[in-house]
Formats: sequence, structure tokens, C-alpha cells
Amino acid sequence: MPADSKFPEVSPVVTSTEDIIHWLRERVIDEIECLVPDMNGMMRGKIVPREDFISALTSGGLRLPETILLQAVSGDTVNDTKVGAETDRDIVAVPDVSTVRIVPWYEEPTAQVICDCVNSDDSIVDYAPRSVLRHVISLYEQRGLRPVVAPELEFYLVERSVDPDTPLTVPVGLSGRKESGRQAYGIEAANEFDHVVEDIYAYCEASRIDIGTMAHEAGPAQIEMNFKHGDPMELADQVFLFKRAVRKAAIAHDMYATFMAQPHQGEPGSAMHIHQSVLGRDGVNIFSNEDGSDAPPLAHFIAGLQRYVPVAMGLVCPNVNAFRRIRMESDAPINVHWGRDNRTCGLRVPDSNAAARRVENRVAGADANPYLAIAATLACGLVGLEEQHQPEPEVTIDAHTLGVTLPAHIQDALLSLSGCDPLRKVFGSRFIDAFIEVKTLEWQLYNRVISSWEREYLLLNV
Repeated sequence: MPADSKFPEVSPVVTSTEDIIHWLRERVIDEIECLVPDMNGMMRGKIVPREDFISALTSGGLRLPETILLQAVSGDTVNDTKVGAETDRDIVAVPDVSTVRIVPWYEEPTAQVICDCVNSDDSIVDYAPRSVLRHVISLYEQRGLRPVVAPELEFYLVERSVDPDTPLTVPVGLSGRKESGRQAYGIEAANEFDHVVEDIYAYCEASRIDIGTMAHEAGPAQIEMNFKHGDPMELADQVFLFKRAVRKAAIAHDMYATFMAQPHQGEPGSAMHIHQSVLGRDGVNIFSNEDGSDAPPLAHFIAGLQRYVPVAMGLVCPNVNAFRRIRMESDAPINVHWGRDNRTCGLRVPDSNAAARRVENRVAGADANPYLAIAATLACGLVGLEEQHQPEPEVTIDAHTLGVTLPAHIQDALLSLSGCDPLRKVFGSRFIDAFIEVKTLEWQLYNRVISSWEREYLLLNV
């Protein structure tokens, strides 16, 4: 769907500092948003005037407190940390000029750029999410391999609400009515929100976010949008920017868009399915033999996912709400059985030709940090390629009948992740410790809140 006349300019592909300086001045872009993804995939950073930004480009970057990487989703900061300095020292945000894009919803010309984090001695901040994904990709490169991914992201449109104690409600569509029932793949149900979707596509085109197909999902006003396959870092960057673009498009039409994994009670949750394949030095998919049959690395990759995705659940389902999606009566997977074109399994091998053979990880929630979710699933598969175990037998029935084998709560997931030596070896202990610190702080904050369920059933009954 092409961008309309409201967003005539598409962000350029910039490859050098000289190119970005020329483009900023030529387009009279006065402000640049310098974005750093934190542990939750939230945008931290600074908004910088153009000439100050150009000075920062030539002087090494922008100084930011290290604690931006140790903030909870609430904004609270980890105090007793194994990883960050007690002095709350500065780190440097170094703009990745290849990520510069227009911010299409502003009236005044504004750019955005994603930054990497380095220390004052120019060493990378190894526990920053973008650093973590880059490290996992480098482990593939060291073995002569190149991973390819394609995320699919689900989200809900909901009515605007300022009261967090009030359940979310379905927004009014173009017909003037609220959607009821479950219209999975319904064309007319999707048409109800064409005005929002058209702006999403327009924002994405202007921001160089390569969206493919969209579909109405099973929940009311639930939409799925698919990204075209490509480089893991590029796709993580696109998902990172996409979430904000979707939220801005919804607000422009007096709605909210939410990537909460389970925003509605009794409705389907929202996932981030990650399709992944691996190419060898010759650019050929290592999951297929020359005759088109399955190659042994496919089995090893699946075995790695089966063994380690449950351990890495904290990375792909990173919030207390995410575990509400993993339940018996849901469409979401409850285990890591695998099957061919079997959507009840946590791991699905879609029908495809040999070149496109891939594994879809269906466990991750839409709320996951895209850098960490992609890094996690690729890491699990990489360990599988190295260990060369065989997966459990293919499942050809409804995998929900085989029981729940995934962790039931974020606490269980964090405990498993903490004690997993193979994943610590891949990610590094500094990242594992930092991530667990942030998520433990969030659990502590969550656990102080008294829920409406407790007031309803415990107030006068116990």
C-alpha cells in the first residue's frame, strides 16, 4: 500500500557520515532523535539540534548515563547491580548512520537514528540489547553462516483509556460499530480499521520499514503485520521503529495500539512469530539438501530450540503479562513440540520450497524486545547446530493435547536462564545478570500491586 501525499518523502539509505550531514542540511532537518533500545525495547536517548548532532558525529557520539540500560519498564532503576558502575558513569551513544530515517508524523522535518552504546574507552557496552544481537550474529559469521529472519507481529487496537484499573475495550470501526466475535482473516473486519492501517503503511514506507502482508487476527480489532525476510539486525531495527509508528497512527485516530501479549481477558494473545533460516558461505540454505530434502542441520537447529527456548523464555516472554498468553485454552503454544505446517506447535516448519525452508518460533510474545527475542531464538538454534542433538519426533496432532512444558511464570523463566551455562556462554554473563536484575526489579514492583481479583474474592470471603 503506497504512502499517500501526507508523507511524500521516503527516508534515504545513508552509508557514511558525509551523506547524513549533507542530507540533514539539504532537507533543513533541525532535530534528530537519537534512540537507544533499553532492555524492554523502549526508546531512550536524546533529541538533539542538527548542528549539535553533526558535532557529536565527528567527536564520537553523545554521552548518556549507563543506567538507561538498567531501567525497568516503569522507569525505576536497578540500584544493587552486578553490572553497572556504582558511580552511574556515562556511556556514549554512537549513531549508526545506516539507520537514519524520517519521523513522518511531525509537521517540522525531524530525523531519527538508532545508536550503539560504547564505553569511554571505545569498547562496546556488551549488555546493551543491540550489542547482544550483533554478538550472536558474529558467532554465526565465525562459522561461515548467515542467519535470515522474518518477524510477524500482532497487536490490538483499543479505545483510549486513562484509567489503568478499567479493562480495555474494542474501538469503534468505520461502520460506527464495535467488532464482536472472532473474525480471523476477515476482510471486512480488517476494513473497519483501514484508516489506521493506511497511515501505518504510509509511516512505514516513509520510515523505510518493509512491511509485507497484513491480516485481521482472531481477536476483536487484532491485526497482524508481516515483515519481509532479511538481516536480523535490520529486521530488529525495523520492529523497534514499527511499534512506535503503529502507536502514533492509532493515536492519530483517537485509539491506542498495544503490543501487550495479553491485553484482553478471554481473548487471544498477541505474538511475535520469528521465521528463521541459515545460509552457508555459498548463500545456500543449510536446512535443505541439493535434492530438496531436509538436511541434518534442520534437525539440529530444531533440537536446539526445543532444548533451550524454554530456558530462554524470559527473553522472548519478558513480562508478567506475557505468561497469561501461554495457557491451555489459547491459540498460543504451550510447549516446544515441532511439526510441519502445524500451528499448534511452538516450533513450526512451514510448507516451502528448499530455498525457503525455515523454522518458525511461535513462542515469543509481541511485547518482547525485538533485539533480544531475535538474539535468543538464533542463539538457541546455534547451540543446537553445535551440539547436533536430534529433536523429539514430529507432532502431527494438536500439540495442545500434549500438555504444558513451558515455564508458568517470569520468576521460573529467570531462574532457568540464570543457571543455563550454554546460553551464558553465548550471551555473556554480564548481559544475563543485567537482564535478570531489570526483570527482577519489575517483578518486585508488580508484586506490590493489589489486583482487582484480590479485592473481588478475598476482601469479604477470607
